[in-house]
Amino acid sequence: RRLIRRTVFKLKMNGITEDWVSPTVKEIVKSYLTFYPEVEEKQQFIIDTITSEADKFRRTIEEGTKVYKKIAGSAKAGISGKDAFKLFSSYGFPFELTKELAKEEGLSLNEDEFKSEFEGHQKLSRSGSDKKFKGGLADSSENTVRLHTVHHLLLRALQTVLGKSVKQRGSNITSERLRLDFLYNEKVSKEELRRVEDVVNEKIQESLPVIKTIMPKDEAEKLGAESEFGQVYPDQVSVYSIGPKDATQDNPKFSEAFSIEFCGGPHVKNTADIKWPIKIVKEEAVSSGIRRIRAVLGESSTQI
Repeated sequence: RRLIRRTVFKLKMNGITEDWVSPTVKEIVKSYLTFYPEVEEKQQFIIDTITSEADKFRRTIEEGTKVYKKIAGSAKAGISGKDAFKLFSSYGFPFELTKELAKEEGLSLNEDEFKSEFEGHQKLSRSGSDKKFKGGLADSSENTVRLHTVHHLLLRALQTVLGKSVKQRGSNITSERLRLDFLYNEKVSKEELRRVEDVVNEKIQESLPVIKTIMPKDEAEKLGAESEFGQVYPDQVSVYSIGPKDATQDNPKFSEAFSIEFCGGPHVKNTADIKWPIKIVKEEAVSSGIRRIRAVLGESSTQI
């Protein structure tokens, strides 16, 4: 997304308005065909997705320009760093564009104040992130651990129902509910959600072992283990596999596992320990191409 937005910004700054997405994607697809032939089948999908993101950012620039003009119209001593940061943080308006427009109009711009505002925002964001429990968990209570294991089942169930393109993009788990953000470009239908729910509850009822294995990272990657987006892993990683029913610590039977993920834990030892079925209570879009599911335990039926 950052690359797309920077491209849109640079093209605007250079006065280039013609379509760039289709020819660019087609050239890149050609270079990838030898190793990734599937990209040719997805070519139009890729073009549509990038075009949608580019169009959204163009609208962002248009709206930000209107706000900039109001600020510039009342600015006597130049554009303050606080106003420039407000344009950036509230409207997604690039600082470089504010800088360029101010220069064109002969207005000064307080860059030091902008940097100070930006650094303060980063510190605040980091302090908030530091308070989170490892793996997006609020705590290590019994119910949170159950829902953390459900999280693994849910991600795999989404891939089973919606396709392997589904990838995790964030999570937050408390003792009351789990929240999973995932990569998917369409609204998930009620029927698909019901099927996802059924898959998870079937795996809970099957009493599948949950096994932790320490192994080299490259070995885990060869197994196709799911990894957390943006996470940097050490050379030795812990991998949690769920199923099959006869899997053991000595013989995890990865090829037959329902789910395999890089993860630091904690988890239940068997899906039967989850005890209750899950209920998906909400599905929504949180940003372009990112959907969010909220789920709870014990809402859809009595205790198993």
